[in-house]
Amino acid sequence: MTDMTAGAPAAKGGAQARLDAAGMDPRLYNEDQLPTTAAERTWDWLAIAALWVGMVVCIPTYLLASYLINSGMSWDQAVLTILAANAIVLIPMVLLGHAGTKYGIPFPVLLRSSFGPTGAKIPAVARGIVACGWFGIQTWVGGSAIFVILNTLTGGALAGEAMPILGISLGEFVCFLAFWGLHLYFITHGTESIRWLETYAAPFLLAMGLALLAWAWFAAGGFGPMLSNPSAFDPGQPQEGQFWMVFWPSLTGMIGFWATLALNIPDFTRHAKSQKDQFLGQLIGLPIPMALFAFIASAVTSATIVIYGEAIWDPIQLAERMGGVSIIIALFALIVATLTTNLAANVVAPSHGFSNLAPSRINLKRGGYITAGIGVAMFPWILIDHIGGWLIAYSALLGPIAGVMLADYYLLRKTRLDVTQLFRADGIYAGRNGTNWAGIGALVIGILPNLPGFLAGVGLTAGTAPVFATIYTYAWFVGLFVAGAAYLVLSKILGK
Repeated sequence: MTDMTAGAPAAKGGAQARLDAAGMDPRLYNEDQLPTTAAERTWDWLAIAALWVGMVVCIPTYLLASYLINSGMSWDQAVLTILAANAIVLIPMVLLGHAGTKYGIPFPVLLRSSFGPTGAKIPAVARGIVACGWFGIQTWVGGSAIFVILNTLTGGALAGEAMPILGISLGEFVCFLAFWGLHLYFITHGTESIRWLETYAAPFLLAMGLALLAWAWFAAGGFGPMLSNPSAFDPGQPQEGQFWMVFWPSLTGMIGFWATLALNIPDFTRHAKSQKDQFLGQLIGLPIPMALFAFIASAVTSATIVIYGEAIWDPIQLAERMGGVSIIIALFALIVATLTTNLAANVVAPSHGFSNLAPSRINLKRGGYITAGIGVAMFPWILIDHIGGWLIAYSALLGPIAGVMLADYYLLRKTRLDVTQLFRADGIYAGRNGTNWAGIGALVIGILPNLPGFLAGVGLTAGTAPVFATIYTYAWFVGLFVAGAAYLVLSKILGK
């Protein structure tokens, strides 16, 4: 059998008998989870950068700047906050991406090193459920764009009363399902079809963003009127001297936006040609495009105050106000942007996660169908109204998972894994009955400091002590470092 202990990829297809002979448990893998072969490592740094551009350019990213500006920041403070958050989250992205490139394994398989083959199902599904929520939200946004286009072309024929239980009109629901169905095509055709879409869509999306900025510049009469709104924290302004009180929770929330991908980035970097490609692709594709798109959102929205007399943050509403052929071009761009983001960020990870529950019965394609079903069931048109608090809430969960993984891979294992053992129920990573309790215990310990703040934040308790409210402000950081330290201590105690 091909040597897998040094990161060399294993053969697929006809290798089934040899894998079984090597002691790999057939219940712990399917074709989609085996290490990528040399022929499957086709992603250079341009492909990975394009992947990120395709994910970055989407409506929720556009709305991040509005969240910060509505909290009192000026456009430049909002852009710098988003840039700082993405520079921070880039660190675990690259570090965990290293494992994907070195060993060719997806996120759920890498989890087995620190949680065991059975225990790994818990963080994998937790990550997957979050992605299902985002999948639904993005699908609702794309369906809304389709609804606006069709409703405009038909003179408002699709407008109607909200249906019982669902709370949206029949036209909106049908357009949502149509966009949902488009995702099924790419789920059926696999990861390589997603790479193809991202590669060709990236330059188009960048061009559309710059075109929107140019339109705002001409219509508003230059950047002066567009970027003139002061910070609410400046001297003499309503929130004078309160910048840092707003900055830290905002930074945590912005980190939470991509903290999901920081975990399952091996799902993509396992296809990278080299470590240099995965590093440069992420460095170029994530922080700068995020900051650029935040600037475009801030500038264009400020321009709408000059052009229309009110701030219009929702790009779908803005396209409606622009009218004419512009609405179709703009909304087509939004549909493409939403599709590219959703497929890469919110389909691949949960598909692998659900597949990991029963690899012999659920492959990547079936995991994708499960993701699509749960995304609909979560009523995303309601969930979208709670994005701000949700970002911090789930960062309190994802930070500890990242902390355990980083501590395991870099400090405990020194980046050395025996990949064959990751597919064995009784291997060196099996722990006790398939669960590494050091990983599970560290995950719980990492979550506990943020639990009081989380319960208050989601409205399950009336409030919490100031100390826990402060800790929750830094939820991702606290969870990452506490869980990482706890994992190293528990691993030593338990001898794992």
